[in-house]
Amino acid sequence: MKKRLEQWLKFMVLPPLGALVIRGIKRSMRLEQRGYEPVDALYREKRSIILAFWHAQQLMIPFGYRGPGSHVLISQHGDGEIIARIIARFGHEAVRGSSTRGGAGALRSLIKLGRSGKDVVVTPDGPKGPRQVAKLGVIQLAKATGLPIVPLGFACSKKNSSRAGIASWCRIHFLAASFSGVPRSGSLARRMTPRLKPLVSNWNRP
Repeated sequence: MKKRLEQWLKFMVLPPLGALVIRGIKRSMRLEQRGYEPVDALYREKRSIILAFWHAQQLMIPFGYRGPGSHVLISQHGDGEIIARIIARFGHEAVRGSSTRGGAGALRSLIKLGRSGKDVVVTPDGPKGPRQVAKLGVIQLAKATGLPIVPLGFACSKKNSSRAGIASWCRIHFLAASFSGVPRSGSLARRMTPRLKPLVSNWNRP
């Protein structure tokens, strides 16, 4: 009986509550976006993307994503089910697996989705880290699908007690599984055209 109650709380109560809290945090902020035009241009061209963000920066990511809906790589751990149910409330679907469990099958699913024209979402550093060090999975995914990797980051700031945070689309170059430089995508790792310029979204408290 106790276990049933715990399961009910975890999977039926926590997801809607979590989504409500995230929306509440977002409503307490003012969102300003700059430099997002190249990302929107990809969608106008009917192109799909691989959205990548660090594992520790996922809270506000649903409000930075500008596409029609995506498939998000989420671990098969029990907590992953909670996250999967939360993101479903923001219009995203889950693909279950990680580098430590079910990773090969999840990668195949993401490749199939990417090739069919769907946006796919990954955290390149994974749940176990090292923190902010990209693993090869996202590169293999880009090579197999030909999709551009579009990084999105979120950070908070209390400057002047009014700025609540910054989310940014950044330029990226994959070298030794780390982030810096300019964007590359596809099996030949060619530069995207047009090149992605930085996008900065400022969340300011009203």
